[in-house]
Parts: sequence; structure tokens; C-alpha cells
Amino acid sequence: MTEATVQARPGGRSARVRVAVHRAVGELLAEEPAEALTIPVIAARAGVHATTVYRRWGSVAQLLGDVATSRFSGDVVVPDTGSLADDLERWMGDVATDLADPDVLALMRATIGSGPDGGSACTADRHAQLGAIIERERARGGKVPSVERATDTLLGPLYYRAIFAGEPASSEWARGLVATLLTEI
Repeated sequence: MTEATVQARPGGRSARVRVAVHRAVGELLAEEPAEALTIPVIAARAGVHATTVYRRWGSVAQLLGDVATSRFSGDVVVPDTGSLADDLERWMGDVATDLADPDVLALMRATIGSGPDGGSACTADRHAQLGAIIERERARGGKVPSVERATDTLLGPLYYRAIFAGEPASSEWARGLVATLLTEI
């Protein structure tokens, strides 16, 4: 076979291992404190050899970052209602609902606690979504806040309540943050 005729197998062994390991991480976080996560424990739960996990991810922190990035990429849809206020309110309600899920919180806390890059694995997609909402409104000619200001006003309090205070916000409370932001622009 020439190099041009070799094709990657979609859903091959590598994909099966990734799914099994990600599932094992989720199950273990639902059952035990994050401190109990080790590569051998995760590998045993996933039904793979620990060397396979070490070779692919290298550390628990890198594995948690991959699981979080995978989990938080595209799980909340960016609305397009034609109104900045309506888009932000709908989006914030969805993010608040997501953050109220105990499994989501367990993954976020473990990932944030795993190292300096943990927080960005949990929030990068949310920042991109917020940026997209703001840029779309800017393109429509509307008055918009900076992404940094929107992040501080909307996501900061929402994530703080969920992750650190242990009191996930209701969708209504989260949508109320939008009114605060919009009165500032």
C-alpha cells in the first residue's frame, strides 16, 4: 500500500480507549474524591493498561484537562435571537443549568485543582461562545461590552457560586446578571 491509500480507521482502538478512559474518569469522580484519581485506578476502571493511559495523557492533570475540554466543547448552544439581551439571557440560563449538574461540578473542581491549566480547560469554550455572541452583535451595529467585561460580569459570579461557594445559581439569577452588564454599556 502506498501512503496515499492508507486511511485512518474512524472509531478505531484509539477512539475506543479515549471513550473508555473519559467514561472511567466521570464514573470515578461521581463515586470518589478527586484526590483518589490515579492513572492505575482510571486505567483499571476503563479496562486498559496503565501504560496506555500514561503514554496518551502523561498525567492525571493532562487527562482531566482533556476530559474537561471534550466535555465543555459545544455542549451549550450559542443562541441567535437577533438581540444581544435575549442571546445572553438564553445562553446564561443554559450555562447555569450546566453548572448545576453535580457531575459537571465534580469534573470542574478536579480539573481546576489538577494544575495551572485546569481552569482554561473548563472555561475556554465558554469564553469563545461569549465572544461569538458579542461579535455577532457588534456586526449588527449594536453597542457591546468588551469580552473581558462580559466575562467578569457574567461568568465570574456564576462560576464562583457553583465551584467555590457550592451554591449553583438558578437560571433566573444568571439571566439577571445580563441586566447588570447591559446597564453598564
